[in-house]
Amino acid sequence: MGRPRTLGELRESGYRTRSVREELRANLVERVQRGEALFPDMIGYDHTVVPPVENAIMAGHDMIFLGERGQGKSRMIRGLVRLLDEEVPIIEGSETNDDPTAPISPYGRERVRELGDATPVAWVGREERYGEKLGTPDVTIADLIGEIDPIKVAEGRYLADVFTIHYGLIPRTTRGIFCINELPDLPEKVQVGLFNILEERDIQVKGFKVRLPLDVLVVASANPEDYTRRGRIITPLKDRYQAQIRTHYPETRELEIQVMEQERRRLEASGTDVYVPPFIREVVAEVTLQARQSPDVNQSSGVSVRASIASYETLIAAAEKRALLLGEPEGVPRISDLSALGASVTGKIELEYAGTDQPEGEIVSKLIRRAVKLVFDERFGPDELEPVVGAFQDGWKVEVGDRIASAEYLDGLDQITGMRTAIEKLGEDKSPARIASAAEFILEGLHLSNRLNKEVAGRRVLYR
Repeated sequence: MGRPRTLGELRESGYRTRSVREELRANLVERVQRGEALFPDMIGYDHTVVPPVENAIMAGHDMIFLGERGQGKSRMIRGLVRLLDEEVPIIEGSETNDDPTAPISPYGRERVRELGDATPVAWVGREERYGEKLGTPDVTIADLIGEIDPIKVAEGRYLADVFTIHYGLIPRTTRGIFCINELPDLPEKVQVGLFNILEERDIQVKGFKVRLPLDVLVVASANPEDYTRRGRIITPLKDRYQAQIRTHYPETRELEIQVMEQERRRLEASGTDVYVPPFIREVVAEVTLQARQSPDVNQSSGVSVRASIASYETLIAAAEKRALLLGEPEGVPRISDLSALGASVTGKIELEYAGTDQPEGEIVSKLIRRAVKLVFDERFGPDELEPVVGAFQDGWKVEVGDRIASAEYLDGLDQITGMRTAIEKLGEDKSPARIASAAEFILEGLHLSNRLNKEVAGRRVLYR
């Protein structure tokens, strides 16, 4: 049997209207009973962020998500759409998603009064019931709530005619979810205009006696610094949000790596296999973790997980490009590739200029060195590589670089006492490309431990 196409058919089908909050709550209850995750793609939030979101939905609360950039606020808000019914009926032609059994707009009421059970019904999907607006200083009341439509006036309607109103984004998202990103950036006048929507659930446009009882869940996002700063957001507006959800960055390196692996782009294959050693993944994640602790970086604006994702993608691209240039069957990122991270990290951090000015590139280099040293120390004890150091004291020198063929790293490998054993401990002795990556990691770790000297000449590095 097809979907009802008129109000009469809808009534005969036994359709029962639910408010958007009842709808979200009921569908969440079903998910919980089935043991399904509300946000299956959000890593590390299961015990911290998801529970208060679920509580807010169960309670029917409007929510504001507070967190620094790159913490998945917008993704979580958009994920709430999955809790809406697949489709709901509206009066055909309605701008405000009028429920055919209980229209709220003048247009909807007039159609039902004129046509009765013959009123045409249309069906809208859950994606069409989601609206979003970025809070910027140029957003107006007309954008969000509504305004007199001069074209309708020019067509002959009187200003006193309620049909001259052009509804804004929020009324057009009735029976759905509306999100305001960066709420504190809205002008004060617009923030005041949201009071009625969040409390009385209606709108007021100019001098019209219009009461439009909106059924909409209003969600917002904000940076904590802006949200708590005096003058950026009106206190009564804060009071009207019943649930404040605090997001955070991945709390461990392992979680950061999981996010990197999940979110990185997987583009069309070039014919070259790419393998990323675990220690390289850990270094990439640790660079971001170090940035989130660094006094050189402005912590109030945060360091997005996008920094880790972009860095990971950059290293994979560098390894793949080297394999193509040198005709190697496998691309494996090396320590010498880390210099490419400047392009992916510098645009995602804001510097603190409390002391002497430092170029962004130098700060990123410091973060990389700290990350490499930390990951290296976790894998090798203080005296574990003494045989390798001894070989260099006896006169060995090794030249590395991002354009040196992997096979060249095998020359003399077994003559450097302990090097082969160290590479095997890393588990990266399966191919020349993996051996080259492991060798660079060991050499750089020894240099950062003040055991080897390092000379840089263009794209090549000499350890001695």
